[in-house]
Amino acid sequence: MPRLTLYMRDHCPLCDQALDLLARARAPDFDSVWIDDDAALELRFGTRVPVLRNEDDGRELDWPFAIEALRGFLA
Repeated sequence: MPRLTLYMRDHCPLCDQALDLLARARAPDFDSVWIDDDAALELRFGTRVPVLRNEDDGRELDWPFAIEALRGFLA
């Protein structure tokens, strides 16, 4: 099972959509990290959020992503 992290912002409608999509795809458990108050994360992810990252292999899936792309990323 991959270790996943979802990078997002507070009050982010796109992040809410990504959370809904992760639930619909029955994604495994993941950590949530808010980038708003972290200058390094803000610089790294900026307007790319939400971003789902596989911590085991470093792959990242940037928004927007469809459920098929998400399932492929999780496989």
